[in-house]
Amino acid sequence: MRDGLRLLPWTTPDGKPCYLDPDTAHPGPLSLLADSVEVAQLGSAEEVLAGSRAVLGDAAAGERAVRFALTRAAESLEDVLRIAVGRGGGTTWTAPGRESRRPDPVARASDPVDLA
Repeated sequence: MRDGLRLLPWTTPDGKPCYLDPDTAHPGPLSLLADSVEVAQLGSAEEVLAGSRAVLGDAAAGERAVRFALTRAAESLEDVLRIAVGRGGGTTWTAPGRESRRPDPVARASDPVDLA
């Protein structure tokens, strides 16, 4: 995180991080939107974790189900790490190549999954 700037939970269309100079006394609409997106991402991560555990606990789960669960879990982990960094978590994480393929975190539910 850059000094005093908030890392937002989305990137530019070319995958670069977005930052906001927050007004902590009076949060603006962009800051409130970022808060809302982060809450949605954390909620999604909880659902993905539960689904992944269910797949891993099912001895009959096939390769496609396991790959799907792992793909979703990796995406959720990226989101959670970005949120941690944005909130001053002290980590210096970046996901090489991921932002440029999926710049809009809200649209991810419709993203295709390559299971090949």
